[in-house]
Amino acid sequence: MPAALPTIEDVARRAGVSTATVSRVINQPDGVRPALRAKVEAAVAHLGYVPHAGARTLKSRRTGTVGAIFPTIDNAIFAKAIDALQRRLAEADHQLLIATSGYDPAVEESQALNLLTRGVDALILCGCAQRPALLARLKERGVPVVHVMSWPLPPGLVGVGFDNARAMGQVVRYLLDLGHRRIAMLAGVTRDNDRATERVRGVREALAAAGLPLPAQRLVERRYGLAPAREGLRHLLAAAPPPTAVVCGNDVLAFGALLEAQRLGIEVPRDLSIVGFDDLEMASHVQPALTTVHVPAETLWRRAAEQALAMLQGDTAARESEVEVSLVVRGSTAPPAGRQRSRR
Repeated sequence: MPAALPTIEDVARRAGVSTATVSRVINQPDGVRPALRAKVEAAVAHLGYVPHAGARTLKSRRTGTVGAIFPTIDNAIFAKAIDALQRRLAEADHQLLIATSGYDPAVEESQALNLLTRGVDALILCGCAQRPALLARLKERGVPVVHVMSWPLPPGLVGVGFDNARAMGQVVRYLLDLGHRRIAMLAGVTRDNDRATERVRGVREALAAAGLPLPAQRLVERRYGLAPAREGLRHLLAAAPPPTAVVCGNDVLAFGALLEAQRLGIEVPRDLSIVGFDDLEMASHVQPALTTVHVPAETLWRRAAEQALAMLQGDTAARESEVEVSLVVRGSTAPPAGRQRSRR
């Protein structure tokens, strides 16, 4: 039979003080004389006493937990997000609770309500495409909410993000400067995903500014996965004439496109340039190394945690924060074949 856990009464007896003094040392240490505090802390350490979270919750009306809902954790960019969030929240003695939505706003709403019933003090959400009813309920309950990965933010929302459309515009202008004119896009599914929608908009608007269209045969949407990406690339290459460059909605789609191009005997970048988005660790290790948009995930998600913590402290300043993303040029892009021959 396991030994009984030490209680606050055990700590008080060992330190020779009242339970009220032990409670003050744990909850308001600055209000206790140093010598007395040291005695209690020594007793706590010796006995391995852990304060009861439920009692502290009743007193503060907070649980010390922050909830975060991700579309999926089957993607390294969100694994990095969870790691950065958890480490920053732990520095403030807060615990992270996570849930996933599968890019479904109904599931996201259900998961948000589940987290609320478990007493989370704040919520961190991806993007700004939540159901209006959910946002209204969260506002009504006074729950601090931080939206991440989208910029600019709709009025009334708080968050940290980057301009997805502007980033994709930079990608397209780079490909245009290389000489590409037949540029296609392998996008994520835009329904209920404002980040994917903005990335498509960025590509379309940058092409339009150069007097080029993005016809239907050069735009496909696929789920974020290697198999859907491979099928999506085959669909794009079936167009006549085929594209000389493909912009992908994230690195996972780009990895799938690279694999399929290699299977088909298409040499990247001589025959086809491919660009990703996120700059996952694998991007610099695949062959050829992937040209992609670098997202500073550590900075992004630590800042999101800091915004949530600040709101819990009643801080109303710095409610919006933009992080900069940048194009990283590697080996998967080059001028189109005709331009390469003319340069030689």
